Amino acid sequence: MNDLFRVGVLSGTHGLKGDVKVYPTTDDPDKFMRLKEVFLDTKKEMLTMKIAAAKPYKNMYLLRFEGYEDINLIEKYSKCELYVGRENAVPLEDGEHYIADLIGLNVVTDTGEDFGTVKDIMRTGANDVYVVEKDGQEVLIPSIPDCILSVDLEKGVVTVHLLKGLI
Repeated sequence: MNDLFRVGVLSGTHGLKGDVKVYPTTDDPDKFMRLKEVFLDTKKEMLTMKIAAAKPYKNMYLLRFEGYEDINLIEKYSKCELYVGRENAVPLEDGEHYIADLIGLNVVTDTGEDFGTVKDIMRTGANDVYVVEKDGQEVLIPSIPDCILSVDLEKGVVTVHLLKGLI
């Protein structure tokens, strides 16, 4: 299981005092107002960043990190992603799963046939859609009770029922 969850992307700086604009990629963007630290993925390493200040800004958030109170110190991290640990992730309801935990699971049909691997989850207005790779092709399976029968994280398996017309 993945213990880090992406919550935002640094989209640029704001002003000269080291503020960064963060585009939220979480279901709970107000989380930035409560967080004390995040992990910054520089593509070379993960830096622990202590949040000194946070405030909403248009459809984003402005963050300032301790020790980075100057634009020259932080601007090199533009376009980097921010993560939180599992303990700071949005709490789940019964039957819900983190997308990061679903990626890579094996998919089997209700008839016992190996079907493919979960490659992504698409968020749509009506319901999520599992993107399953089968023989080098993508198959889209809606996350509805008629199609997604069970998810077993311990076994690493998603059991699906393929409705007529899906493939």
